[in-house]
Amino acid sequence: MSLTKKRKTLDDFFINNRPSKQTRTPTATKPLEVHEGIPGLRVLTDFVTVEEEQALLGFFELQEWRTDLARRVIHYGGTYCLMPPRTATLEQRIQIEKTILTAPSIPSQLDFVISRMIGHNLYTNATAPEYCIVNEYKDRHGISAHVENFRFKSPVCGLTLDQGDWMRFHELKYPNDGSVRSGKASQAERTSKVKDVWMPRRSLLVMEGEAREKWQHEIVRSKRGRNAPCWTRISLTFRTDKCK
Repeated sequence: MSLTKKRKTLDDFFINNRPSKQTRTPTATKPLEVHEGIPGLRVLTDFVTVEEEQALLGFFELQEWRTDLARRVIHYGGTYCLMPPRTATLEQRIQIEKTILTAPSIPSQLDFVISRMIGHNLYTNATAPEYCIVNEYKDRHGISAHVENFRFKSPVCGLTLDQGDWMRFHELKYPNDGSVRSGKASQAERTSKVKDVWMPRRSLLVMEGEAREKWQHEIVRSKRGRNAPCWTRISLTFRTDKCK
């Protein structure tokens, strides 16, 4: 299928199905499933339909991805800096790291997802997420244990597309420790509690309260077992700034 034909199909889907930001109408579906053992962690299966998932995946195929990290990433909202290659000199590293780029705002193609989260009372129109990070995980990719940046409000929500995956949670001794931005995530003191949570494809993971503040989360590649070389998961993480 040509890109032109695919783009037309995607445009038709989104034009016919998305609400405008000014007229987001809460649309609730089935209740969120509370995960036992991790207060504030909830999973909603089938949060988007198969057709919506395919439309979103097709849309992201046509976008410009950040490729300076181990995995492909797209930023929506806020600013970010590039990651220098390992071969960079100290002077090159300093120059690259001080270059701040402004990300585009969340595209209207994601409005129906935000509207659905509002319908579940995860957000309101006034507090709807203005940040979204899209990560592409291949079989070789994982992510180290961390707590989300504390500049963002609770909840933090993650939508899983294409393939399901496991997320491992570690309880911390103290809340507000081990943030991804602190540089000390690996030094945060933990209790002995560890929980593995399955994130089905098309599900929404919701972290708030203790799940967001007192549990580190990570993606362990080996937890997946043996996967085909073409295994891919697309993750959308939605967040709202505390200053909003």
